[in-house]
Amino acid sequence: MEQRQVIKQMVEFGQTAFNNAYDANTLLQDQVERVTNTMLDQAGWLPSEGRKAITGWVTTYKTGRDNFKKFVDDSYKQVNEIIAG
Repeated sequence: MEQRQVIKQMVEFGQTAFNNAYDANTLLQDQVERVTNTMLDQAGWLPSEGRKAITGWVTTYKTGRDNFKKFVDDSYKQVNEIIAG
């Protein structure tokens, strides 16, 4: 029983560390997005195709980021279910 509790605590620590790193990364990416949008608003020389490309990149990385978080959360859920028995 003691061994299972130690493993559970290790997994919880890993999950907390991941969540904190993910949240920090999300804050950074959101700030970069705001700065990018401000620059795009001020860049009158940039054609609309360029703006669409940059907007597409932002959408793609957000989708990828969310999918990655969901995958990791599902994996931790499965590990916790295995530990619980």
